[in-house]
Amino acid sequence: MASSVHPVCWYEQGSSGKELAEWFDSGQAAWDIRHFDAGGKTVEQHKERYPDYESHADDTEGHWYGPACSSEYLEYNDIEEYFAISDKYFAENGPVWVPAGGTPPDPVIDGATLARAAWDAVTIPTATIGYNPTVGDMQATVVGMDTWIWATGDTPKEVRVTATAGPVTATITATASRLTLQPKDGTASCTSFGIPWTQDNDTKGTDCIIVFDRSSAHFKDNTTPVDVKVSYTITYTATDGATGTMNTHTTTTTTNIPVAEIQTLNTRPTKEP
Repeated sequence: MASSVHPVCWYEQGSSGKELAEWFDSGQAAWDIRHFDAGGKTVEQHKERYPDYESHADDTEGHWYGPACSSEYLEYNDIEEYFAISDKYFAENGPVWVPAGGTPPDPVIDGATLARAAWDAVTIPTATIGYNPTVGDMQATVVGMDTWIWATGDTPKEVRVTATAGPVTATITATASRLTLQPKDGTASCTSFGIPWTQDNDTKGTDCIIVFDRSSAHFKDNTTPVDVKVSYTITYTATDGATGTMNTHTTTTTTNIPVAEIQTLNTRPTKEP
């Protein structure tokens, strides 16, 4: 599955060679810089950012491309993160001359944006579980007994994704620590992913149990629905120094477990006459 993302910063087409030269030489540059340049640079300092601009003074087909950034392409609109990205981009990328028919520089996607785009392309499978006891042909558990629950091998406890765009590589890690169980009839206690029931494990015990309080007879297909959720915390790092977290991701599914009720008959003994 692919995911696309607009970079926070990129190169944008500006003046032609002739237009820029005329701007510098007409005196308009001095007026504009004095009134609109908050950085306080002089005309000569601006000219230094356009190497050999005079050699393109008669060119009406080629264009200068300059760096541009916009916070609208930064997810969550974190203004501090935006300024960190944009300040770094402007500091490291000056205007570039692109002749007619040429290709402007590829935008560099910052690590945070790359990580979020890569995560959007990830699908974490929902949890699958095993249980015990499994009695009879229906493989039913029993009302009132501790039903062991555990995540099977199809349930990821950690997901790691690496994405690369140009010189930047981002690594995203999603980690989870437990199952969250919600049976329709019964109570659940689970602080991990559980362990499979075996005779050896039975002596050790488990911390992932459901106790059903009635049979499945009143449910469709004679099975009791159990909602199973896994919540993942998301972190990322990138080669451009970006690090951070994303919103928690939760997978949800429903597993149906047959629950049987064992009938017993209690009689009071009587004395023979």
